[in-house]
Amino acid sequence: MELDENKKLTVIDGQGKEHEMEILFTYENEERGTKYVFFFDPKTPDDIIPMRYNDNFELEEIEDEEEYEEVEEVFNSYMEDPKIQDLKKN
Repeated sequence: MELDENKKLTVIDGQGKEHEMEILFTYENEERGTKYVFFFDPKTPDDIIPMRYNDNFELEEIEDEEEYEEVEEVFNSYMEDPKIQDLKKN
């Protein structure tokens, strides 16, 4: 994963093909010391992908059910935030 200042990242799939994605937001669970990124392909902006990432910006799938539920809760809170809803309308 490569990040740039324009909230974009490059993901390399299992076949070695690069895909430019857009970052919706990131957050960190300080208790776990784990960082997360929510991103999407601009061609399919409704398909948000959450993944963990480490200090080397390597993406890792979220496999633990409890961890995934937490990530889903964070995403839902983000999407329900009135400030974000106002930004979407503009």
